Order: sequence, then C-alpha cells, then structure tokens
Amino acid sequence: MSIPSKLGAGRCIHAIAALSLVGTTTIAAAETAEDKIARAMSAAPSDISEAATIMDVDGTILREGSNGWVCLPGIGLIPGDQHPMCNDAVWMKWMAAAGSGSAFSTDVVGVSYMLMGDAMVNNENPMATDPNDGGVWVQEGPHTMIVFPNMDMLADLPRDPFAGGPYVMWGETPLAHVMLPTEAKTAP
Repeated sequence: MSIPSKLGAGRCIHAIAALSLVGTTTIAAAETAEDKIARAMSAAPSDISEAATIMDVDGTILREGSNGWVCLPGIGLIPGDQHPMCNDAVWMKWMAAAGSGSAFSTDVVGVSYMLMGDAMVNNENPMATDPNDGGVWVQEGPHTMIVFPNMDMLADLPRDPFAGGPYVMWGETPLAHVMLPTEAKTAP
C-alpha cells in the first residue's frame, strides 16, 4: 500500500500509527508523557523539534506541532526501541511503508534526524533480526537520513557503513536511503 502524497500531515500521522509495530517494556510503561516528549525532541535540532508534533510509538499524539515535522521517542518498527527520531512528511510515508511491508517511492527529497543514535540494524536487509546471520550490522551514532526520488543518482556512494562518511542503507530495497553519520565508528 502506498500512501498518496496528497495526505495531510495529520492523516499521514494516523496512517503511520495504524501501521507501526508497537513494542512496550516495563520501563517505557513507567515513563511520563513529558519524558517521552523530551526524548523525542532530542532527535533533531531544537529549531525543528520545538515546533514538531510529538507522537508516541503507538500513534498517540503527545503534543501537537505546527511545522510539519513529527518526532517520536522511539522507533515503533522495533519493539521496545527508545532511539528518538524526527521525520518530515516524506519520512513519515517511508515509516508507513516500512511498517506495512509495502513499496515506497517519492518524488521529493525526505529528511529524518536521529541525533541520539540508532539501534543495531542489518545494513542490507531491513527485515533481518539476527545479528549473527552473517550480514553487515551497524549501530549508528548521531546521524541524518535522506531519501531521494531517484536512488540511481547515489550509485557511487558506498554500501559499506564502515567506509567513512555517507553510505547507502538497504540499497537493494524500496526502503533505500542515505545515512549521514556525524561521528566515526569502527567495524565490529
């Protein structure tokens, strides 16, 4: 299922909420809304997060925003995750596609911030769940992610997350995007 680009931010927020996988933990259940809002806001520069809508991983709106950005206290696609992210409308469509297992495409550039880092993921396969599967696994520190209308223009970017600088994640899938790390990392 593809979410039409004509959806407004509010409808897109509700679409992602309906499609996200929700994970809860005892720690997350004990958190206050204020704690979740503070963590969500830490994902992006304050000039974005201060006016962003803050949405919990289950789709509950914790705070209405005014700038079209949506910040989450964790990634609903990873049960129990507490790595915050802030997404523009294109990335919210990307999240909906990832949550539903459907194809994603865009005709404009999309941006997501994860300035507090990310969970360990397989750089080649978005559906991989076992770090011992022999794939290339990476746990990125602070970074920005960008999707492009035409990923062919990124053919010369490395797919190796340990090459240094920007790289393509999930490059052979419809969920391909560019990772822009802000800190060095070493291969495991």
